[in-house]
Amino acid sequence: MVIEKISSVQNAGIKRVVRLRTKKSREARGLTIVEGHREVGQALAAGLRFMCVYICREGLYHCDEALVGRLEAKGVKIFDTGCAVFGKMCYGDRAEGVLGLVEQPQLTLEGVKLGPAPLVLVMERVEKPGNLGAALRTADAAGVEALLVCDEKTDIYNPNVIRASLGAVFAVPTVACTNKEALAFLRARGIRTFAAVVQAEAYYFDRDMSGPCAIIMGSEQDGLSDFWRRNADEQVRIPMQGKVDSLNVSVSAAVMVYESLRQRRRL
Repeated sequence: MVIEKISSVQNAGIKRVVRLRTKKSREARGLTIVEGHREVGQALAAGLRFMCVYICREGLYHCDEALVGRLEAKGVKIFDTGCAVFGKMCYGDRAEGVLGLVEQPQLTLEGVKLGPAPLVLVMERVEKPGNLGAALRTADAAGVEALLVCDEKTDIYNPNVIRASLGAVFAVPTVACTNKEALAFLRARGIRTFAAVVQAEAYYFDRDMSGPCAIIMGSEQDGLSDFWRRNADEQVRIPMQGKVDSLNVSVSAAVMVYESLRQRRRL
């Protein structure tokens, strides 16, 4: 396949990419931006449909030629751009010269497949893309089987979520749903729910999380809603010995997820 060259920032395709920085445009077109070698590689491995990929080999930008070869082998349309063109599309100051446009996965709760003793992470009203991305990296590393984003304030396929997760959003089944839908999904599968609540009496490490369980995390600003406080099977807390009363939500999620993993390895 011939790789076409784009040298003008006024190119219509480049302008369409720039517009995808807004949630409204991403939702309207069903596309998102995936930038970086690892992120594009994860999207490719997950079998996502690429509309096209833009690469840059000029100046500070470098491109993984093996990745380019994999994209070509899949028949993905590739455009080679100059520094000015690529810089107009990309986020931040990364030097990785690869950016893809992919169709957003349309995963639903019905499409989530779980094992006999699943570990699920629920993030309610997560506010910052970076926090959701960091939680996804933890979920991938710890073998979490699904991440449910309830009443989300950030869209799952925000390019900053993809970037912060290093593409783990394509490796961990991730679904946006309501609190009620999440609870029904978990109860129907016999999954015990553990809500992280600052005021809880029990410590998370004193509860049995070795079986099918879901860890429920709330926003840093407001914590968990009354819905999960009322409906979770257990309320647990992380001990705090300092002056502040909470950890970053992605850190708290990691602490509890890995405790469940520790308990499972001990059996």
